[in-house]
Amino acid sequence: MEHVVLLHGLARTPRCMRRLAARLSTAGYTVHNIGYRSTRLTIEQAAEQYLSKTLSSISETDTINVVTHSLGGIILRLYLSQNTMSNLGRVVMLAPPNQGSEVVDKLRHWWLFRWFNGPAGLQLGTDPLSMPRQLPAADFDLGVIAGNKTLNLWLSTLLPTPNDGKVSVKSTQVEGMSEHITLPVTHPFIMQNKQVITHTLHFLQHGTFDLNH
Repeated sequence: MEHVVLLHGLARTPRCMRRLAARLSTAGYTVHNIGYRSTRLTIEQAAEQYLSKTLSSISETDTINVVTHSLGGIILRLYLSQNTMSNLGRVVMLAPPNQGSEVVDKLRHWWLFRWFNGPAGLQLGTDPLSMPRQLPAADFDLGVIAGNKTLNLWLSTLLPTPNDGKVSVKSTQVEGMSEHITLPVTHPFIMQNKQVITHTLHFLQHGTFDLNH
């Protein structure tokens, strides 16, 4: 049996992943759409209390694929850096801050930013001690989809171009990834875009993005 674990991003809920979940379910995957308290936990706590619990509930004889959005990708990378998964299939990360985000660097001391994003959000800077910068290269079959459109022009000015309003395209890249593509989508809605969903499914099935779509 093939499973797909979905892990949403910061300040989001499983609801934002429902369209993707429905498409994957129709394609024959058993889907686990994880919810976690992203603005109240550290990245370490989210990995241990939520991701670990779901992964350990799936039979070791089944294949586990993972699709993440934003912070979810860093939670997964942390978990994989500390645990061995012999049944890990393929991974697709949507707009992951794999090298951190300059938005965090510049706004982390603003009380409203700290209140809204919580401890995990403050771990996503670009300095050498940030969580993304401390994680090892990907040693699993990974496809990354980045966006280059934004809904927040102000936040975009805090980032290198091109960016999706929260993460620059360059920051989504990580050593060891198998494939990387950039699409005209925004950070908040990348997981609901039809083209992104098509590419995601194609990568899970074939290990490559559908470049003809």
